[in-house]
Amino acid sequence: MYSILLVIIYLSFISLGLPDGLLGSAWPSMYKGLQVPMSYAGILSMIIAGGTILSSLFSNRLIKKLGTGKVTAISVCMTAIALFGFSMSNSFVLLCFWGIPYGLGAGSVDAALNNFVAIHYKAKHMSWLHCFWGIGATLGPYIMGFCLTNGMRWTSGYQFVFIIQIVLTAILIFSMPLWRKSSTLSTEELESSNSLTMIEILRKPGAKQALITFFAYCSLESTTGLWGSSYMVIEKGLTPYVAAKWISLFYLGITIGRFLSGFITGILNGKNMVRLGQVIIMIGILTLFLPLGNGILCVSFILIGLGCAPIYPSLIHATPDNFGKDVSQALMGMQMASAYVGTTFMPPLFGALADNISIKLFPFFLFVFVILMICMVERMNRIVSRS
Repeated sequence: MYSILLVIIYLSFISLGLPDGLLGSAWPSMYKGLQVPMSYAGILSMIIAGGTILSSLFSNRLIKKLGTGKVTAISVCMTAIALFGFSMSNSFVLLCFWGIPYGLGAGSVDAALNNFVAIHYKAKHMSWLHCFWGIGATLGPYIMGFCLTNGMRWTSGYQFVFIIQIVLTAILIFSMPLWRKSSTLSTEELESSNSLTMIEILRKPGAKQALITFFAYCSLESTTGLWGSSYMVIEKGLTPYVAAKWISLFYLGITIGRFLSGFITGILNGKNMVRLGQVIIMIGILTLFLPLGNGILCVSFILIGLGCAPIYPSLIHATPDNFGKDVSQALMGMQMASAYVGTTFMPPLFGALADNISIKLFPFFLFVFVILMICMVERMNRIVSRS
């Protein structure tokens, strides 16, 4: 049962990743037709991520009431409906409206599946789980780039992804008996987690540093995904079609890196996997400063993606060990919320900086967050080790 259920969870993470890279890859082709400034991508991203924060914070209660399986199926269905709404929209206001279910559909399923895998499966499965997110996140921009290259509008890209999400929703609905059989496995953890308040969880040694770490990581990842394509078009002179395909290399780097991490994590421990990822991100960002022509951009975004690969799954899988299974589900929801605070506010902040100063600040902006992440991870490790 666990093996079949794991396959279903993997498919769910493809669904979670598919919409994530769509907006960033499509935006250079979208904003002129919508007659809005380039920076409005940040507003739309903020609305989507804001919904995700809310659903992450309430995920513990939803999972307690409905179970992991139902929460996952409902969330994927909501995302599918939002994608269909995007594909039928011809104004920025409508996109903002559909951005609400777009975001609400992601938070609960993210927290639920991450905690379930962290408790019941080995670290390699967590890496491979997020590898499947990378498959979805890579496919999204590629599908969008394919549509734009072949003379279709950006709405066609959203329509193709909508169809895939509907198929995944059907698979999740038919898998409900498997979820019901496994529902008793984590009841004890959920009940213990629910008895603690947010303040009590934050008092756990290292919890604050963990939240800041997730904030910094997702600030870096989401800013790269949303503005990388625009940076290549505006600053480097690439066409929107080429940039949409090239930004998929960032997600491809994450995907390949997480596949490889599943094998390497048995050799290196989680802490060293995170450190290795941070070093690779640093190298990738530094290559953006080098005057070596546009060809280096491929290497830069692949390296940043490869560096991102082991960080998120390694930190998530360590949550029950670092803070206890009794609070892991509640803390997982808070970690997801903190991550999406970064996703919500940092891309719009960079959009404002790009509009009012210059998009040349892109690599400097990423550099700030990788330094913050390194500091918080090391601080958390020291505190957790002492406690």
